[in-house]
Amino acid sequence: MHTASSPGRGPRLAGVALVVFSAIAFSAKAVIIKLAYRHGVDAVTLLALRMAMSAPFFVAIAWWASRGEGAAPLAPADWRAVVFLGIVGYYLASLFDFLGLQYITAALERLVLFLYPTFVVLISAAMYGRRITGRDVAALAVSYAGIALVFANDLATRQENVLLGAFWVSLSALAYAIYLIGNGRMVRKMGSVRFASLASVVSCAAVLAHFFVVRDAGLLWSQPGPVYWLTLLMAIVSTVLPVILMSVGIRLVGSSHASMLGTVGPVATIFLGFAFLGEPITAIQLAGAALVLAGVVAISRAPGKGD
Repeated sequence: MHTASSPGRGPRLAGVALVVFSAIAFSAKAVIIKLAYRHGVDAVTLLALRMAMSAPFFVAIAWWASRGEGAAPLAPADWRAVVFLGIVGYYLASLFDFLGLQYITAALERLVLFLYPTFVVLISAAMYGRRITGRDVAALAVSYAGIALVFANDLATRQENVLLGAFWVSLSALAYAIYLIGNGRMVRKMGSVRFASLASVVSCAAVLAHFFVVRDAGLLWSQPGPVYWLTLLMAIVSTVLPVILMSVGIRLVGSSHASMLGTVGPVATIFLGFAFLGEPITAIQLAGAALVLAGVVAISRAPGKGD
């Protein structure tokens, strides 16, 4: 039997499906980016195209979410928080991720990016005095051992810029961790969909401003045709839908369970990379992935990390 505060079996199963779909769709982004790079587009231009195509959807969703009866007006401090978190969590995290994918495989990118829960633990300990338990230390060690295993494998078998790519993606994971730490209060105050859409609108504006400062505007309409189709696919399937559906899924199953379900993402990327990019699947890669996912699950289930 479920209580009023706990969703029944049907809504919970729906929440599980939404979170799993969102995790796989998010992970597919890395594969789509690698496919687009084959047509000669650079990281900043591709990111700008993605955000330009996503922006109308996020503006419409933000307008809709702000019309509800419970949608209170935002104070200046709330707007400052939305702008800061939108820039850090979506603009910087996306930019660093796109830069990193120029140099490393989609599978390694997803595993490095998936270290963000460990960054959340470390930042929380440094800023808010959260106690790091023995279980946390073990989980961190297992996660980073997995990354080291996959990284060493890629370093030995692939291009020489693996270190640079992993550095950029690590910064992306760090930026996303900062976003997650800061968004809890805003989600409680504004609702998950309203906050996610407003933060995404801020990110779109920041990305496009960055593009017009460092690139020629003509690059937006002079790309090969496949780049536009791939970007539209990325904007809808790997940006707008996952952001909104993940927010709904977290509301139905809780953040802790959602983070554990999200471990399907890196595994999906390994097989998507094999299917669409021809990236090999090795035993070392699978072993490293297993270690990373085990560590992340342990961190996510740690006492005190509630929903």
